[in-house]
Amino acid sequence: MKSGVRSKVQRANGAKPHLAIAGEQRAKSQQLKANSINIKTMNPNQDKDIHSTETSNSNQVIEIKNLRKSFGKQDVLKNVSLQLIEGENLVVLGKSGSGKSVLIQCIVRLLNPDGGTINVFGKDVNDLDRKGLTELRKKIGFLFQSGALYDSMTVKENLEFPLRRIKKQLSQKEITEKVEEVLENVGLSDALNKMPSQLSGGMRKRISLARTIVVDPMIMLYDEPTTGLDPITSNEISALINEVKKKYKTSSIIITHDIECARNTANRVVMLHNGEVYMQGNIDDFEKSDDAFIRSFFK
Repeated sequence: MKSGVRSKVQRANGAKPHLAIAGEQRAKSQQLKANSINIKTMNPNQDKDIHSTETSNSNQVIEIKNLRKSFGKQDVLKNVSLQLIEGENLVVLGKSGSGKSVLIQCIVRLLNPDGGTINVFGKDVNDLDRKGLTELRKKIGFLFQSGALYDSMTVKENLEFPLRRIKKQLSQKEITEKVEEVLENVGLSDALNKMPSQLSGGMRKRISLARTIVVDPMIMLYDEPTTGLDPITSNEISALINEVKKKYKTSSIIITHDIECARNTANRVVMLHNGEVYMQGNIDDFEKSDDAFIRSFFK
């Protein structure tokens, strides 16, 4: 498919959960603290090359071919094919109901696709047994649209929970240090002992992100990360997404219909329409497009 033009979708024959949001730690605590994020001065475009489609490493960490998913008689995804390249932020745009969230749920097999293949780190997700799927999910961070914090737990307990399940070798001292570290990284060190009910929408989103990155994922899946937030808080979340990529060397798929979030975070953009890949390219390709459907987004 050529960048900045409509894709020609070819038909082809293709093929609960507790998601472990984890991965392998790749930075020491002191190094991360030395580079901690200052939310008040964050600029979502501080990475000068954020919109470049060129990457230093062309390795595919996710490759999806001819993915199909239906619910009853409703076809949600129709032979969707796309790739996530190591180290990039890939934004998937589309109207509500276009299959964006279904796409990333299929990647971690929260939903089982009807056909096609999904390869993550070279492994076909559909062929993994329970143990293999659990191990794969440890490498993937999933930021749910709702945040999915445990309301009966404090912020500290919410962040300790995945560490106790995934990083069983850590001592209590190491767990405490890691929790404090990620809270500092999202600018909420003073929220340690608060309950989720005491947090604003933006704070809940940042705590949810902290819980996701506390176990150092290699891939991040963001499901509508700025939905329901005011423009200033949305800007902060976009900046955090860029900082997570920079600090943790993650590769990310960002599901959104927020054009400002896309502008601030995307290395590449894929547009879904009626369950199909309608267009892909960099943000400038979309901004300059004369296509009526694309223009309805980029006014």
